[in-house]
Amino acid sequence: MPNPALTPLKDNILAATFMMASMAAFTLNDTLMKMMAGSVPLYQLLFLRGVMTTSVVSVIAWRIGAIPIRVAPHDAMLLLLRSLADTATAFFFLTALFNMPIANVTAIMQALPLTITLMAWAVLGEAVGWRRFTAIAVGLLGVMLIIRPGTSDFTIYSLYGVAAVACVTARDLITRKMSREVPTILIVLTNSAAVMIVFGILTFPADWQAMSVQAWGLTTGAAVFIIGAYLFSILVMRIGDISFVAPFRYTGLIWALVLGYLVFGDWPDAITLFGAVIVVGSGLFMLYRETQLARGVRRQ
Repeated sequence: MPNPALTPLKDNILAATFMMASMAAFTLNDTLMKMMAGSVPLYQLLFLRGVMTTSVVSVIAWRIGAIPIRVAPHDAMLLLLRSLADTATAFFFLTALFNMPIANVTAIMQALPLTITLMAWAVLGEAVGWRRFTAIAVGLLGVMLIIRPGTSDFTIYSLYGVAAVACVTARDLITRKMSREVPTILIVLTNSAAVMIVFGILTFPADWQAMSVQAWGLTTGAAVFIIGAYLFSILVMRIGDISFVAPFRYTGLIWALVLGYLVFGDWPDAITLFGAVIVVGSGLFMLYRETQLARGVRRQ
């Protein structure tokens, strides 16, 4: 809930700061994970990071009274489905990340506001006007410029990025169906636990890869950043006006460009950058339209 001691403007500025911090933390997590690509198996990394994050989030959830808690059978099923979607997201996103420049994968993920709106119309029956349909079509064209199917620049891992977008879209639509009584930290905990369990099961039939001190340090750092990213994102939801803070999620692309260049020496080509600009621009326009429509409803 917003702090009543702060003015609404200060609330939104604080929430925007948390949103940028969340995007930075997510991208730093991605960078540390990518630094271990090829040296430690993906399943092993996800299991170890899951153990670390689940342990810390469990303590946080217990301290704030989120566990033990009873949830309705309907919400329990949705928690399970959401956790499976998030586990699939981790696999597809990190597989793409390990094989593509970080900025390219991040640019594909910027299509999320477009796909979520499209599927909310198709699955949940939410109203979407022609302007937002146009923005979605233009934005998806931008995604095609990034992945460029049928050209020499296309790789199968681009489709893994698209699959990650589909999984996150499903995850967020499932979240919309949950009761508001389900604590956010409980959602984070079940997701983290699901990743730990699924990739723990997948890891143990294979040979366990010995890890260097550096790899353990990078894995620990990734766990710290992913926990921070989740906690900052929770604070955003509790403090700010979504229509104000949502555009700041695109700062993640700036972080990806900077870190991709400084750490890996990657810089997207002009067509990829142009596609990213189209995707971001379409998303910002759609957020603007949603804000205008919300204001119109409030005036009635």
